Amino acid sequence: MYLTEEDAYLLRLIDRKSQRERRSRSAVLLSIIEEHFEKGRRLGEILVDLGVLSEHEVANALELQRNTCSGRLLGEVLSNELGIEEGFIRRALTIQQRFSEPIVQR
Repeated sequence: MYLTEEDAYLLRLIDRKSQRERRSRSAVLLSIIEEHFEKGRRLGEILVDLGVLSEHEVANALELQRNTCSGRLLGEVLSNELGIEEGFIRRALTIQQRFSEPIVQR
């Protein structure tokens, strides 16, 4: 692998972060990558990426939520109406919440 001076600078930043957090360089890199790709993701998108649902199934669940289950969360619709295991939904919600923007109260 060939590194430029810019790459070396970024690796130094990662090394400092890994020392501060007492984690390996690889663990820090993976957490940065995970945050980049997961931030702002919706529940259905995460479930598709996890292989639990297809995009078509998510679209159907959203339509069902919109038309028949007013006020219910998508996770409830997926669990109660489509029989998706709650463990999958909890896992996806954990991923989603880990990188959601904090709510600023004024």
